[in-house]
Amino acid sequence: MKVKKIKIKNLFGITEYEATGKSLEIVGENGVGKSSVIEAIRYALTNKSDREYIVRNGETEGEILIETDNGLRIDRKPRTNQADYKSVKKDGHEVGSPETFLRDIFTPLQLNPIEFMGMDKKEQNAIILDMIQFNWDLNWIKEQFGEIPPEIDYSQNILSVLNDIQSEKGYYFRARQDVNRDIRNKRAFIADIAKGIPEGYQVETWEDYNLSAVYSQIETIRNKNEQIQRAKNITETRDNKVRAFQAEKEIAISTLEREQSGTRSRLEKQIEKLKAEISAAEKELDGLEEKKQDKLAVINKQYEANIARYDAQVEEYRELAGKEPQDYSDLQEKASYAEKMKGYVNEYRRMKRLQEDMEELTQESADYTRKIEKARILPGEILEKATIPIEGLTVENGIPLIHGLPVSNLSDGQKLDLCVDVALQKPNGLQIILIDGVEKLSTKMRDALYKKCKERGLQFIATRTTDDPDLTVIEL
Repeated sequence: MKVKKIKIKNLFGITEYEATGKSLEIVGENGVGKSSVIEAIRYALTNKSDREYIVRNGETEGEILIETDNGLRIDRKPRTNQADYKSVKKDGHEVGSPETFLRDIFTPLQLNPIEFMGMDKKEQNAIILDMIQFNWDLNWIKEQFGEIPPEIDYSQNILSVLNDIQSEKGYYFRARQDVNRDIRNKRAFIADIAKGIPEGYQVETWEDYNLSAVYSQIETIRNKNEQIQRAKNITETRDNKVRAFQAEKEIAISTLEREQSGTRSRLEKQIEKLKAEISAAEKELDGLEEKKQDKLAVINKQYEANIARYDAQVEEYRELAGKEPQDYSDLQEKASYAEKMKGYVNEYRRMKRLQEDMEELTQESADYTRKIEKARILPGEILEKATIPIEGLTVENGIPLIHGLPVSNLSDGQKLDLCVDVALQKPNGLQIILIDGVEKLSTKMRDALYKKCKERGLQFIATRTTDDPDLTVIEL
């Protein structure tokens, strides 16, 4: 597809300009409108311009019309007072999605090969990679990775996207580092816990072990032993107890004697003093001995009761006192060991949870590794299926190589050749190259570029700054 007619009116610095489909070199000094021609064509194809004012100063409407030899007609009219007009027709019929249609008939390198040479390598690489024709969308990404990887600029070409996915600065690589760090930490925790747990530890045995039953058995034996000891003490101290009871008896009798003696003295004095009370006192005196005997009887009965009660207690413990205390040291040792083993249960369970977490993290790390490796393998698979626009183009780690060399390592001549080669990669595309500022090239390089374009059947429009005050169009 070649341009057969170009018509420009009131765009940028151009009043009117018309050209046929021949290759042209537009020359003149700065400010005569050379670059405006190329800028107008770019605007027609992209609907974009770096210039602030598109319509020529003082006018309300401009126009750029391009017709090709296969029936394509592009007509844009930017306006200052109303909406812009745009018409893209093929064989007299309006094209659906015109901007998308136009993007498919040329490559960015066709419109700015000289600028391409001055770009940094990142921009150059992006342009080259964008030329690789491979249909993909976010659903394809999701099929490959099971998700849409985060922190990726999906406006890039697919190879740049995959390179960012597998990058050491990418989400998957960083996430895997975080997971692996967690695995190392948990492994250290597990090792630390394992140091304090006996080898061959059976958590099921000790987790449900009935330690309270053992302690209950120990308490039963201990109480029995205390009873035995108390029985021994009681039987061994009977004589002492009897003496104590006898002492209580003697003390009670002595107390009674003192009481009687005092009463007797008081009564005798009362008899002497109170003759009138002699009769009553004598009667009381006569009954005093009887009362004494009654109280003595009570004291003796209490004494006998104490002896009988204590003898009964002694008899009760006599059989128990003959027994030996039972040794429960084995049970105590068993209980202590069981208590120690039960103390490991929580730490053991914590260790098992950490091991389960570590297994999950290991799987997660492996999944990230799989996705990273997938992102590294996919470019090769894509290049096997994709349409490669340039002979000798390969991609390594997301970097395009031309015959094994990065684009940044190509000479200026090789880069211009690359631009020409790219323009030929779309047989149904627009076969034209716009070259703004060929004076930046050496005469030899410029002549070689023109020659190559002619040999390849490419139409080109170039601008060259000279000292001529007038704009001159040279057909080549």
